[in-house]
Amino acid sequence: MSTKLTLIPANTKMASNGDGASFDISSSATRTFLCLLTVADQIEQESLDVSIHGSTDGTTWSPKPLLKLPQQFYRGHTKMVLDISLRTEIKFIRARWELIRWGRGAPLPMFVAGLELTEVPQMSRETPGRSAVATR
Repeated sequence: MSTKLTLIPANTKMASNGDGASFDISSSATRTFLCLLTVADQIEQESLDVSIHGSTDGTTWSPKPLLKLPQQFYRGHTKMVLDISLRTEIKFIRARWELIRWGRGAPLPMFVAGLELTEVPQMSRETPGRSAVATR
């Protein structure tokens, strides 16, 4: 399995609510991912809500997200960890975004963003613990 998943391609221009492509994660060793949301551009008086949803079959998606990233108003990067190691029934994931616009100006919201997931590697069983502290 690829260690990187692009749930929302970089510099995707969003003008309405939408869903990203689905990805099969059934062969993931750890089922734990570092999520990086990058907002490259936006207009004033709007917000972006991004969440990640799961599915057992790639067709029916959970109404409740597996992870909801913090609401975004400005350009920048946000990182969060998605750990679905205990949700073994989940075989597919995809991103969902919702745009909210208020105030005056252009009637439609607009964000340029991307969401990339990197699988967190398994920890080695040989990782030194407290008893491996060097002595003089």
